[in-house]
Amino acid sequence: MLEETIGRIAPTIPAERVAVVVGRVHEAVTQRLLAGTPVEILIEPTGRNTAACIGLAALHWRRRDPQAPLVVLPADHFIARADLFNEILAAAAGPARDGAIVTLGIEPTRPETGYGYIKVDARAALGLISGTTVLHRVDCFVEKPDLERALDYLRTGEYLWNSGIFVFTPEVILNEIAAHLPDLAAGLAEIDAAIGRPDYEEVLSRVYGNLPSISIDHGIMEKTTRPLYVVRSDFGWSDVGSWQALYELREGEADEQGNLLEGAVWVEDSRRNLVYATSGRQVALLGVEGLAIVDTEDTLLVADLTRSQDVKRFAQREKQRK
Repeated sequence: MLEETIGRIAPTIPAERVAVVVGRVHEAVTQRLLAGTPVEILIEPTGRNTAACIGLAALHWRRRDPQAPLVVLPADHFIARADLFNEILAAAAGPARDGAIVTLGIEPTRPETGYGYIKVDARAALGLISGTTVLHRVDCFVEKPDLERALDYLRTGEYLWNSGIFVFTPEVILNEIAAHLPDLAAGLAEIDAAIGRPDYEEVLSRVYGNLPSISIDHGIMEKTTRPLYVVRSDFGWSDVGSWQALYELREGEADEQGNLLEGAVWVEDSRRNLVYATSGRQVALLGVEGLAIVDTEDTLLVADLTRSQDVKRFAQREKQRK
């Protein structure tokens, strides 16, 4: 998915203008995947959420061109229409050059409880910025809702899924960090002073782990007073963040009864199930519908496919137990 993310934007952003920010644990595999390319690899000594990650990238790219739009792309997304996606990115760069922050909002297709939402200011549709690309002023960012609120969001038509894709200049986002996250800004300034020096890695390792761990949404987007816009987007997006999202992404590979099966599986009178079995055991389905069944060596998960986002509850329970 990392390679696809880089390849997808190639018509708009060449590889020599791409930086990948990864954790130390993924450094070796990233070096191997991107060997022979001009992509810059920036290492986080430890994960400190998206505000720090984006700030680190902005430090390095400010030295190249502080006013050039910087596109933030999570590397775990699937996008069906890369042509439209690139068209929207190119259009969003215009307001970003003028000092605005632009994000891409996804037209919701279901009452999803696993995504954050963006509420569009219905009174401030700013119209076309390119082709069919419509820009709106953001009213607010909204936390992941429960099912009842998600249904309300879907009915109103005023809410979009928060894709986590942003466009702004390095100068703008670093100024916003300085205004709203002063502790993060102080740490980034210390790292910035060491870029290009022999002790950069030592300074990075010493400072980075003490940076505040906060998302760019909470730290900046909910506080900024800059012009904040969202592009209403529909380019076949999925963050592949749940078993349901995986099922929807690969639904075309399902059998005649809508079952998507990986591993040794017997099926009898069962419909629209996802089975991912890597334990080597035989899995048998009889008279069931809409399940996610994940059978690995250490754990068996059986869940309502539409509630697969809630699997994180078990991880939280295990952390509490320990």
